[in-house]
Amino acid sequence: MHLVTDAASCPVNWRLFVPEQWDAASPRAEDPAAVTARRRRCRIPADVGHVPKWQLALDMIDELESWGLDPPLVVADEGYGQAGAFRLGLTGRGIPYVVGVRSDTALLGAGACRTVAPYRGTGRRPVPRYRDKPRSARQIVTAAGRRALHTVTWRPGSKGPLRSRFAALRVRPAGRMIRRAHAGEELPECWLLAEWPPGEPEPVKYWLSTLPRRWGLERTLSWISQRRRCVRDHERLSEHHEAMVLWAMIILMGRRLARSN
Repeated sequence: MHLVTDAASCPVNWRLFVPEQWDAASPRAEDPAAVTARRRRCRIPADVGHVPKWQLALDMIDELESWGLDPPLVVADEGYGQAGAFRLGLTGRGIPYVVGVRSDTALLGAGACRTVAPYRGTGRRPVPRYRDKPRSARQIVTAAGRRALHTVTWRPGSKGPLRSRFAALRVRPAGRMIRRAHAGEELPECWLLAEWPPGEPEPVKYWLSTLPRRWGLERTLSWISQRRRCVRDHERLSEHHEAMVLWAMIILMGRRLARSN
């Protein structure tokens, strides 16, 4: 987990991810004897098992808040954004987000509403439900067409201003987990953002965002681009012993911030 500003980023928390195949208690584990031997060689504590990455991320957010650091928003890539449980966890904590998702993410248009079918006089009375069939993020954006695109310049880059075309549409996520979590009520709305560069036959990237409308598209995209800074810093961090590099990065970040001020 990184804390980020316009001038710098710094990793502040992390967890050991244990694949299911390395957890003897998991049904997907390999040969128990081989797993035990591998874990012993890697010095993995016996009480550390497989936990999904999205849950590790929520645990880190909770720990961050216990330190008195309340994140104003969370930015994450598709690996986390695709998990409905992760997005529900952020919403339950009152944290807005902008997260990457796949092009096949199931969505309803914001105008979709639950309706009740006529009662036929026998059996259970119908209950309100969505009659519309969910569509993929790709289908929704391509149906809106190029007329829904906005050319946005969101920040300067090393080779000139960063500029592309984006769609911003109101939708209702309609994956199975989201539907279960909101059974008997309207599915919540959020933004579907999509990048559709000139010359491309269809959008190339998708995000879901619960950031308020007043933030605007440019500001939201600037936060998305900040994740790339984290990726670069993490690549540097992973090349060496993390704890030692972390302290070095904190010192360098302090100097960078001092120069920017």
